[in-house]
Amino acid sequence: MDQLIPIASKLQDVLGALGGNTTLDLPQIVVVGGQSSGKSSVLEGIVGRSFLPRGTGICTRRPLILQLYNTATPPPCDDSGEFQDSSFETEEKKDPYEFRELTDGETRSLDEIEEWGEFMHIQGRKFFSFKEIREEIERDTERVVGNNKGIHRTPIYLKIFSPLVLPLTLVDLPGFAKVAVGDQPEDIEEQIRDMCLEYISNPNAIILAVTGANTDLANSDALQIARQVDPEGERTVGVLTKLDLMDPGTDASEMLQNNLIPLRRGYVGVVNRGQKDVASDLSIRDGLRREDSFFKTHPVYGRDRTLTSKCGTSNLARNLNTILMHHIRECLPELKNRITNLTTDVQNELSALGTPTEGTSRAALGGSLLALLSKFTAGFASLIDGRGNPNGGVPMNGGAGAPHNMMSDMNELYGGARISYIFNDIFSSSLMSVGPFDGLSDDEIRTTICNANGTRPALFVPEISFDILVRRQISRLEQPGIQCVDLVYQELQRIASQCEPGEFMRFPAMRERLVDVVNDLLKRCVGPTQMMVSNLVKIELAYINTSHPDFIGGSKAVARLLESQRKEEAQKKQKMENASRNGSGDTIIGTTVGATPLSSSSLNKYAATDDIATPNRTRGGPPSIVQLPQVPVSMRQTDVPPTDREKVETEIIKSLIESYFNVVRKNFIDMVPKTIMYFLVNHVKDALQNELVSELYRDSELPNLMGEAEDIAQRRRTCVEMKDLLEKALEIVNEVRDFNTFN
Repeated sequence: MDQLIPIASKLQDVLGALGGNTTLDLPQIVVVGGQSSGKSSVLEGIVGRSFLPRGTGICTRRPLILQLYNTATPPPCDDSGEFQDSSFETEEKKDPYEFRELTDGETRSLDEIEEWGEFMHIQGRKFFSFKEIREEIERDTERVVGNNKGIHRTPIYLKIFSPLVLPLTLVDLPGFAKVAVGDQPEDIEEQIRDMCLEYISNPNAIILAVTGANTDLANSDALQIARQVDPEGERTVGVLTKLDLMDPGTDASEMLQNNLIPLRRGYVGVVNRGQKDVASDLSIRDGLRREDSFFKTHPVYGRDRTLTSKCGTSNLARNLNTILMHHIRECLPELKNRITNLTTDVQNELSALGTPTEGTSRAALGGSLLALLSKFTAGFASLIDGRGNPNGGVPMNGGAGAPHNMMSDMNELYGGARISYIFNDIFSSSLMSVGPFDGLSDDEIRTTICNANGTRPALFVPEISFDILVRRQISRLEQPGIQCVDLVYQELQRIASQCEPGEFMRFPAMRERLVDVVNDLLKRCVGPTQMMVSNLVKIELAYINTSHPDFIGGSKAVARLLESQRKEEAQKKQKMENASRNGSGDTIIGTTVGATPLSSSSLNKYAATDDIATPNRTRGGPPSIVQLPQVPVSMRQTDVPPTDREKVETEIIKSLIESYFNVVRKNFIDMVPKTIMYFLVNHVKDALQNELVSELYRDSELPNLMGEAEDIAQRRRTCVEMKDLLEKALEIVNEVRDFNTFN
């Protein structure tokens, strides 16, 4: 299982090449700590070489993703791709961090060991000088960040190849700063904390919290930020530096024994090179030997075996290697699933982008165009007929309609179901709410009847009054029918925007022309449809069919009115009888109940009225000349109360209007959807294929119509590269053929 860590390092390479489009969280060890806490020295001790920038203040200004490769480790598989036999695993391996006395020959061979570094931003170049590696880190940092002391989130990828390292993946981050110095931004502390949280928030990351042993552990910035994302300390390793700088008589045994601030992974103590050692050019390996000697001869750390295993850079590297190995082993299956899903997504996008059209013959372009047009029309017809949209859908007009997907089948209506909703729930319901007497008063009916009588009152209700009034009410149905056509027209535009295949995104010129052709066809069909709906109303107005079987007719209207009057008289009579039994009625013998007998007062009133009517009469003299009043400019029947005859005639006309209006409204509600379906929906659906082919399939326009958008070629190349990298990543994961999480 030691080969899991090189596999993770290879996957890290793939991620670096993929860029920010993928979010695979590979296991890695993230180093956090305050400035001058010894973070860089710890990393250099693990590598065994001095290669990180040094100086006062903030030195690490960009994240450094460091991958260590042990070149002495045989490859995990042979050329055939199969694992080597178990003899490799039983072969005795030398610990690169096992410090012992070396002979002169071993010392010379150690100096001849080949070690080098490689940067991802400089492909193909090996840096055999670690001084040059440090200079390249500083140079690339200044290229991105500048000469100031600011920081930047863009990481630097560095790989170190050496037989003296254990395979680890580490991330070095800027140290915490409290106060901005020089030209640093005022929020430098917040920027550094945000950057550290970005890396340690990854649940697959192991946090290496570096703290000076000569400081109070409760004030550790590293432990404080680690606790924010790992409150239980499940994936945090504490590193105590500067154990040699503690006050005489004190030691870090309590911290190393995990008694003060417990961490599940515990603490490891190290001794780094001091500034004096760096100035005197003390090598890292000499510093590691001095560290080993310090712990072996220390009166506390050297005698307590429980502390011996928790001290020294060698023990830190081995512990990190073990932790990372088990962590990768737990995360590898999920990692494989995520890579597989990403590969599927990239393959789907690549399929939608299709093959390049450059250099394709006109015949092939024509075939592709016909296939796309057929796919569009088939999707259009399928949406209308309720068979779903096989094309997925991309809005044509930048928002005319949302793409349809399978989930919307259960959440909302789409396609032809929306047209049916317009017919039944909008148009039909709205017309049923229209009353036969909306906007028509009894006074208007009375006036119309009077006008229809002409110069003399008719013996019966004039039929012309019914004709005039019912035409007026029927004409009110035309506008809702026209609005229904407009609603279906808008819905067809929405359907057209939903059924566009994803391949249309490749050809903006063809897509634009197709939108124009579809809209032109819809507009050409809307006019005849609206005219036909108007004609339906005109047809009804052209002939008032009083012989319609559903029409009540005049005799039935009169009979209904008489029946209604009989019921009213019976109810009045019943009320009067009830009142008589209860003694509340006034009964006068020889007179009709409710009649007012003549009296002197009523006669005087009648006489007074007569005097008023003839003001020019002179008592006892000759009669005066009668003067007629002036004829009013506007005569209104409503100026005098209606007579009983007028009331009866009004009720008869209202009964006839209501009956005939209901007949016409029923026919109109039935005919308008049929008209729209025939002249608009079905016609567009049937003629769309021929219309598109006749307008778009022209030999001279094929190269322009089938020309890809400028960004399509680049997207296709990017998808191909991503697919290759993801397939490579999947092959790397699959190298572990007999993977078992319980090993």
